[in-house]
Amino acid sequence: MGQFTTIMARDGHEFQAWLAPPPGRPRGAVLVIQEIFGVNAHIRKVTDGFAADGYTAIAPALFDRVRRGIELNYTAADMELGRGYVKQLQPEQTLKDIAAAQAVVRNSGRAGAVGYCWGGMLAYQAACQLPLACAVVYYGKVTSVLDQKPRCPVMYHFGGEDQSITPADVAAVRAAYPEAPLYTYDGAGHGFNCELRDSYNPQAAALARSRTVEFLGRYVSGEKPPGASDT
Repeated sequence: MGQFTTIMARDGHEFQAWLAPPPGRPRGAVLVIQEIFGVNAHIRKVTDGFAADGYTAIAPALFDRVRRGIELNYTAADMELGRGYVKQLQPEQTLKDIAAAQAVVRNSGRAGAVGYCWGGMLAYQAACQLPLACAVVYYGKVTSVLDQKPRCPVMYHFGGEDQSITPADVAAVRAAYPEAPLYTYDGAGHGFNCELRDSYNPQAAALARSRTVEFLGRYVSGEKPPGASDT
């Protein structure tokens, strides 16, 4: 459905982004922020899914600042590679690339960001620094950046059995933003949304996605949630 296109950040860095148009008039735009495994088959599928929902969806290849074309598998060895690539990047660089992706889709209307794992933390930071309508954090460790405050509504999804994001981490987010929609999924581990991972939990993934789509509909395309009053 989508395809790679070359875009440029404000500092002159040229990089790839997976761009997927909707089948009709856009309801808005969705910025899909990658895991530490690159813009791989899973992230491209997720991006295409949001396009099928009616959004212009784009996934910037944030690892292109290290080397173009990095796509990793969900193995322990590739996980270590991905962590190494992340360490070579500065947050301000990745935010410039996310901002460039938003600029590409600006004519589609308001934009929301949906990030997974490392991308979840970046989606939170984008909500703090970029003019987004909303952001969705999937199992992103945001406790290290809670000193930054979002400028828009943020939704959070965490696995109840996530070994890398502790109950204390989740509690810290809930305490910082008690009014924010924050969901934990019993029996779900880290990466529960990804069908290519051993931790994939289809029930949790489906429920989280339905909540995400409703959230995007409310804040990006301006739709009332089911049952909402006109008054």
